[in-house]
Amino acid sequence: MKILAIDTSTLVLGVAVTEEGSLLGEVTTNLHKNHSVRLMPTIARLLKELELQVEDLDAVAVAAGPGSYTGIRIGFTTAKTIAWSRGIPWVPVSSLAALAMNGIRFPGKIVPLFDARRHRVYTGLFRGNEGVSVPVKEERVTDLTAWLKELREEGPLLFLGEDVSRFREEMVRMLGGQAVFGMGRENAVSATHLGQLAFARLRSGEKTEDMEAAPNYLQLTEAEAKWVRSRKRGEPR
Repeated sequence: MKILAIDTSTLVLGVAVTEEGSLLGEVTTNLHKNHSVRLMPTIARLLKELELQVEDLDAVAVAAGPGSYTGIRIGFTTAKTIAWSRGIPWVPVSSLAALAMNGIRFPGKIVPLFDARRHRVYTGLFRGNEGVSVPVKEERVTDLTAWLKELREEGPLLFLGEDVSRFREEMVRMLGGQAVFGMGRENAVSATHLGQLAFARLRSGEKTEDMEAAPNYLQLTEAEAKWVRSRKRGEPR
């Protein structure tokens, strides 16, 4: 089974093709450029390099969030379009679960996170099990200090994510030696890991998503939040 995996959930752009869970090819860039302009050319170049056609794909995996609202929508639209045009399954995969895959060999638990602003983070608690990351605590958007207090009895903990460095001092202060930190490439989502998680789900017979599935932002978009506030104030639509 060949799976095209797409990650546009952060500033990093990742595209990979896996076969039976093994990597065939991957492109990862962190250029802070517009994913909408670069995603399709990147997919086309990778398939050409691998001497594959879109017709050779059996499924499409995509980072479902949390992360950048715009980035996730770009990835979702592209994945849905390819899957619909080919009549193949598409599998939204948690961005946090994919990031946690970088730490599945860690003997303790894994804490992937992205900055959600105002001292909040998108995060969850995972552990490695038979080659994949599995959730221990549900994903959430939460105040960082409250999250660290909740994690005090869960250590040792491997923190992963490019935004971890912003909070490292507080993590060490609250968790001491229980806090361990990823290095370099471990802090970015790998599209290969998206493909591997999608393959595990498909192999297990788990139902794939229909075309109405939505991204998992873990919180309302700014426009939705403004609409809710306006309705509470009794303002007209």
